[in-house]
Amino acid sequence: MKKILSKINVPLLLLMIVYSIFGLIMIFSASSVTAVQRYGYSSNHFFIIQLISLILAYLAGFIVLLVPTKWYKWLSYGAMALIIAFLSFVLVAGAIAGGARSWFEVGKFNFQPTEYAKVILIIFMAVYYNEVSQKKKVNFIKLIIPLIVAGALFILIAIQPDLGGALIIAIITALIFFSIPYGKRIKSNIIKTVLIGGGGLLGIALLLGVTVVQPYQIKRIFEFTKPCERYTDESGYQVCNGYIAIRNGGLGGVGLGESTQKYSYLPEAHTDFIFPIICEELGAVIGIIVVIGYGFILYQLLSVAKSTYNLKNSILCYGIFTYVATHILVNLLGVLGLMPLTGVPLPFLSYGGSYNICLIVSLFIVHRVNIENKLEKNKQLIKNL
Repeated sequence: MKKILSKINVPLLLLMIVYSIFGLIMIFSASSVTAVQRYGYSSNHFFIIQLISLILAYLAGFIVLLVPTKWYKWLSYGAMALIIAFLSFVLVAGAIAGGARSWFEVGKFNFQPTEYAKVILIIFMAVYYNEVSQKKKVNFIKLIIPLIVAGALFILIAIQPDLGGALIIAIITALIFFSIPYGKRIKSNIIKTVLIGGGGLLGIALLLGVTVVQPYQIKRIFEFTKPCERYTDESGYQVCNGYIAIRNGGLGGVGLGESTQKYSYLPEAHTDFIFPIICEELGAVIGIIVVIGYGFILYQLLSVAKSTYNLKNSILCYGIFTYVATHILVNLLGVLGLMPLTGVPLPFLSYGGSYNICLIVSLFIVHRVNIENKLEKNKQLIKNL
């Protein structure tokens, strides 16, 4: 174990630990009022669940360090079949939260299949395209299979409806697909097929009178600018209160635990809107430092990705980079009123057991790739002696 730990990306691990601890502190601060007033729980309810989730996540992460990525071939296909089954079943038996049927309630914990689907999709595409790249002849059908699987995930998530989760699935799929080393002509043919197929499915849905977008979501999509002019409307209320929180904090903040906006003004203060609470309590300077820290995390992911020796590990790292970066951008742009709100959590800082477990495990996959990079580099050095 010591030899393995000596080959992990130390700056990335330190950043993970710092953000995890900081997230716990802010979740306790942001959720203490909501836990009592809105849910009737103890003030530390969400803090304890988040702590348990983080412990489980890091334990799972250290197990991931021991598993060579060549084993993913045997895990990815079964995991994909299982997650499709869960996403199908949640539409029938899942719990409703925030207008979406996305969860399974397991005691005091919630299991959200969508979050696991994102990471499983990255692993599935990495394994699949790595296998295809080793074959002499590659045909159209073989290349499009992962896109069909991703399309199934997209539809199952969109009809919950969870448009934020569906958007991230689409972005991950697109960026991984465009990163694979195949000719422009075959990619162009695949894109045309996907667009025609997607248009056909949309047309069928419209003919059948089926809609996956609810009225309140349409408002969010088309009415996200100038939220304070729509303060009494749901589409502007939360973002405007986020603005008020950031303005209240100024540069230095009002003090840890002293937020006023968490008193029911921001109903999702410990989840989607944790960033405005950070700015209110600790100030805009700390908010900027948080964003810069994310930049360092993303830089470390890219540095590992650029050092890989095979396509599978390269796709794993670039896919996880996309996963983390998209969550950061979609959350921050949404709470700042620069794009529609989609209910996407902020990495490490937002409350959410399923998401944080998936996030941390995915980052430990990058650590595992880093270990394999160093082992391969040592082999190359020995061979060249």
